[in-house]
Amino acid sequence: MGLETKWVVVQMDTAPSEDGLTDVVKRVHYRYEGTDEQYFADIYGVLSCATPSETDFTAYEDLTYEQVCEWLQAGLNVEAMDLNLATQIENLKNPPIVNLPLPFNNPQLSLQIKNNENEVQTTTTISAEH
Repeated sequence: MGLETKWVVVQMDTAPSEDGLTDVVKRVHYRYEGTDEQYFADIYGVLSCATPSETDFTAYEDLTYEQVCEWLQAGLNVEAMDLNLATQIENLKNPPIVNLPLPFNNPQLSLQIKNNENEVQTTTTISAEH
């Protein structure tokens, strides 16, 4: 199974009025998600949009997911984003850096606790082992 991707439109910022048009989309906040088997990666970003002309303007309430995804496809380097997602997933499958358990035990720390009521001192040993 290869990399499967999808767009998630998170939010669209609009100008209430611009060049005689209303609710003009200025920025599209998105996540570009990729999955490969049980692995998941994503990219978050914001696409700035040019002011449309009257002939290519779509009213905000008439915008569709497909239309906004076309803007994202046209305005972003999707090939580079696919490579980024594939690299993230490869690093999840085969981590380039791993945390191994320490090959030794840390020294123990002794604390003395004094109880103010009966002035008894207790020594407690705390180990850094896990």
